[in-house]
Amino acid sequence: MLKAALVLKNGLLESCGISGHAGAGPKGADIVCAAVTVLARTAYSTLSGRNGIAVQGDFPERGEFFLEVTGIDPENTEFVSGITNFLCEGLSSVSDEFLDHCMVRIERL
Repeated sequence: MLKAALVLKNGLLESCGISGHAGAGPKGADIVCAAVTVLARTAYSTLSGRNGIAVQGDFPERGEFFLEVTGIDPENTEFVSGITNFLCEGLSSVSDEFLDHCMVRIERL
């Protein structure tokens, strides 16, 4: 089972951790793992590529991902809100479609 845990503070992404393997297909051809990986890497690269947003992230090995937003300049609040919505909706959609392979928990502070 692939597990994703997101923490939102005031509606903005504070952290996201993803671990495990979905087991929905053979290694390297698992549609659930591929979908979650694309969502996570896109969110990370979009946030880290923007001036005024401090992000730490790591992909230590296959099946592991961590992202932490450590600073947001006020003019980037709306931008981060959009990425937060993108990631939450995308991961929730994958989880809804593949209940036996992906679980998403969103904590709102």
